Amino acid sequence: MDSDGAELQRLLDALPDGVVVADETGAVVTLNSAARHLLGVGDAVGKHLSDVLSLQDNAGNDWFGCAAPYSGLSTRTALTEQSWFLPDGTEVLLTASLQRPSPSEPVSRVSVCVRSARARARLDRERSDLVATVAHELRSPLTGVKGFVATLLARWDRLNDDQKKLMLQTVNVDADRLTRLIAELLDVARIDTGRLSLYPRPVDLVTHVQRVMDSVRAGTGRELALTVEGEPPPILADPDKLAQVLHNLIDNAIRHGEGDVRIFVGADPEEPAREVLLLVDDEGDGISPEIRSRVFTKFWKHGTRGGSGLGMYIIHGLVTAHGGSVEIDDAPGGGARLAIRWPVAEVPED
Repeated sequence: MDSDGAELQRLLDALPDGVVVADETGAVVTLNSAARHLLGVGDAVGKHLSDVLSLQDNAGNDWFGCAAPYSGLSTRTALTEQSWFLPDGTEVLLTASLQRPSPSEPVSRVSVCVRSARARARLDRERSDLVATVAHELRSPLTGVKGFVATLLARWDRLNDDQKKLMLQTVNVDADRLTRLIAELLDVARIDTGRLSLYPRPVDLVTHVQRVMDSVRAGTGRELALTVEGEPPPILADPDKLAQVLHNLIDNAIRHGEGDVRIFVGADPEEPAREVLLLVDDEGDGISPEIRSRVFTKFWKHGTRGGSGLGMYIIHGLVTAHGGSVEIDDAPGGGARLAIRWPVAEVPED
């Protein structure tokens, strides 16, 4: 093999997917190490493509006979990706490119790409988990809404006003829960696809924190304490997204922590002119360093206190979209600390 051929083989061997190339007669002219590993073949150069790609579908049909890479319509230039099985039952995904000197001439080269189907299987499992999680989270409040509405319709004349009001209040709470869950799912989709719309402007972080704390206090008996150091500069944020981050932060501390929730706002000691530091501490068991890397993944749940598992993922996505950062640490008095560094609205020139 000349130097150019050796360099080409080295590049092919560096690819993560298997590559098999055959000439106009169907003889394999080259294949890389990934293909040899996936297909379980050694030095297959010179062998016929049908022997190297000994693949079948669920019905027992072989790939070469079904794909017919050297026959068929002259307009074919590629074979779409399909799932096939090796003799040992391993599933692989295969696609191919068909090259002709001109549309009127026969195929002169077939380039096949083969890769493991494990990644697709993992993606299918993740999608199934997503459907199961969403269905579970939607079913719980919907069951409550359905039950109370059915009771109201069936026993309207026998219920007094206080009973009706209590049931309608419960329905309203469940409807709010559904609305929040749907909004979270939409935000997750926008974060995943990079289509999150932000309308940032200078805002006072302390004012927004106090507003969210007043809202949260109405639904919890836990003590919320705020400490403000100095006069933190305005931050650059979308007010609606900032409120969502703050709600999720405090709700997470209440749901998964214990004792008082302590919030600190002040200039970042490391970048006082560029970032504002927001700390949220609880008095629970904390989050061990071994699992902190997984906290910001979708549907992460820890403990038995429920939740959709989307709050921390959304916090991370919204904060980073604004140019900030989120870290997990140990609170001084025990429990977990979430530290957010948010860019200030104006950075003075050096």
